[in-house]
Amino acid sequence: MWGKLLGTGFGFLFGKWLGAILGFYLGHLFDKSLKQDFDKAGGFQGFFSGDDLNERQALFFSSCFSVMGHIAKSNGRVSEIHIQAASAFMDEMRLHGEERTEAQSAFNAGKSTEFSIKESVGDFKEAFARRYDLLQLFLEIQIQMAFSDGHLAPKELELLKLVSKYLGIGEKHFRFILKRYQAEFKFRQQRAQWQSQQRTHSGNRDNQHGQQRTYTPPPQPEVSEAQALAVLGLEQGANEKDIKRAYRKLMAQHHPDKLVSQGLPEHMMEIAKAKSQNIQAAYEVLKKR
Repeated sequence: MWGKLLGTGFGFLFGKWLGAILGFYLGHLFDKSLKQDFDKAGGFQGFFSGDDLNERQALFFSSCFSVMGHIAKSNGRVSEIHIQAASAFMDEMRLHGEERTEAQSAFNAGKSTEFSIKESVGDFKEAFARRYDLLQLFLEIQIQMAFSDGHLAPKELELLKLVSKYLGIGEKHFRFILKRYQAEFKFRQQRAQWQSQQRTHSGNRDNQHGQQRTYTPPPQPEVSEAQALAVLGLEQGANEKDIKRAYRKLMAQHHPDKLVSQGLPEHMMEIAKAKSQNIQAAYEVLKKR
């Protein structure tokens, strides 16, 4: 595009309209050649090698679990709920064997008194400085750990604010992310409860040993419009245009394939998928109203 614009401009200066036409054509050839060279280099991925991408994925993995461990121990000891949350996180990522051992080691490293959250998050920020969606997802994961028992202790909130600060995320946007996650947490709880009821009803149906009864699935959980809006980061009164804009922005930020291409470990793709599903479900609720 720039080749066409510059070629047309310089052509017009030196040859009026005839020069502009010639400059446009030459600029087109330049853009085409430049794009081919750019694509051969791997597009934006060409700015770093496969080894660099692997290193960033390893850094995301280790930083994520070590900071989670640090937050889990913010009240002096790691509670059983936080341990279960970390294990559930590893299960969600389908970590087994050596990979799970590495995650546990990083989590334990974060619990050490010698661990520096400023240095760890600072190194992470330096590696992912231009990938804002990954920085935000990293913060969301830490909020999820701190919120695993359903509430935020003052020390947990203080650490989350520090993580946000070291990532370069402003206080106003931090409050927005935190509020949206709290809404997502309640929304996810309701969906999990309904799915559990659905499995129970299905099991009861299967145990009726040939009795002919009409199976009636449990009703979908009643999700208020305010709850669904909060998952999208919106307030009451948001119009259809606001809802679509918020939905598309959040879906783009949490698109698993895009995040993996930027350095998100593939094991963590399931986390991004789960967030996308919650956003999609909230949007579907709002579309029906």
